[in-house]
Amino acid sequence: MLRGILPICERDVIVSLRNISSDLLPTIISPLTFFLAFGFGLQDYMSHIEGVPYTVFVVPGLISMTAVTSAFEHGSWSMWFHRIVQKTITEYRVNPITVYEIVIGKILAGFFLGAVKGIAVAAILLLLTDFHFVVSHLLIYLVFVFLGSMIFSCVGTLCGTLLDRPEDLNKIYGVIITPLIFLAGLFFPLSSFPAKLLPFIKLLPTTAIFDGARQALLEGRAEVQYTVELVIYAAVSFILATVVFQKYIED
Repeated sequence: MLRGILPICERDVIVSLRNISSDLLPTIISPLTFFLAFGFGLQDYMSHIEGVPYTVFVVPGLISMTAVTSAFEHGSWSMWFHRIVQKTITEYRVNPITVYEIVIGKILAGFFLGAVKGIAVAAILLLLTDFHFVVSHLLIYLVFVFLGSMIFSCVGTLCGTLLDRPEDLNKIYGVIITPLIFLAGLFFPLSSFPAKLLPFIKLLPTTAIFDGARQALLEGRAEVQYTVELVIYAAVSFILATVVFQKYIED
């Protein structure tokens, strides 16, 4: 199986890295803008949240946001472009490559590229704050980022398979992904939500990613509910992406 997965992943990564210098700028500007607007703009009004400075509170979520949204963008646009424009998907099927190999290869490429962009954003944000973390905490944090990137890459692959118009991909991001980001407690504590609404907010995959990753990096703990949710979301999204792509190939 690795004979099919690695070449697909390598191809996507190499093609994306050719344009990494131009891709990094918009990738960095978005979380940096959020950080300057919310982190510095609101720090005088919310100096500390959950025992940490507000600028430190938002950093783990912004890094996670960069990684998972980059994974979604790669999964969606890569699948759409290779399916509609370059017809690369059809060429893959000429070779003895399974559907699983194609999907897994693109998921791994999305995770790798998301990690590269996340590291770039992390380097800048950590320079702007007095953020300090324990190495063992970082390992737990990366588990959340990995699962989150896998979920968003699978969802992106699913969108790239189902949608034929590029403007529809932008609609998905604006109508679904953006609200999920802002409702996930990225810029404010979950305790701000009404008690009746909070259980539903904690079921959102972005909440499990952002709030769970923050707890992991700052406190070194992995909340069981968030971990279980992400494993389930990852499994379901992978199955959906694979089944839908299989149906597309057969049709």
